[in-house]
Amino acid sequence: MKLFIISLFISLITNITWLGDFNEATHEAAKSHKLILINFSGSDWCGPCIRERKEILENEVFENYAADHLILVRADFPRQKKNQLTKEQTRLNEALADKYNPDGKFPYTLLVDEHGKVLKDWDGFPNESPEKFVAQIAAVINGTK
Repeated sequence: MKLFIISLFISLITNITWLGDFNEATHEAAKSHKLILINFSGSDWCGPCIRERKEILENEVFENYAADHLILVRADFPRQKKNQLTKEQTRLNEALADKYNPDGKFPYTLLVDEHGKVLKDWDGFPNESPEKFVAQIAAVINGTK
């Protein structure tokens, strides 16, 4: 029970934010010297996207690592009317997809530097543990220093 309460507390203090504007993310990455993780998702229709979000991207291991090492951008493409994004957010997501995901892959996750250069990508569900996913990101970060 104590472990559960500690885990819950840590997850509440982990402050990660998924941005919707890639330009904002590049400015933040330049200031903080962090890499950017872009996640293309169909949050209400893509089973592997939902699974990636729940099993990896919302996992405490990933969130703790991301809070200190990454700027996060989610380009979501929901289909259900109740989940529709603003026109501006849709425009931003479509522009990002035109640049990085012209084939419309879902899920599709990329690690890019502050200039937008792709350093690593995951095409489809990364069939691995959150620990291994984070280790792959760390290996890229350690290789770029």
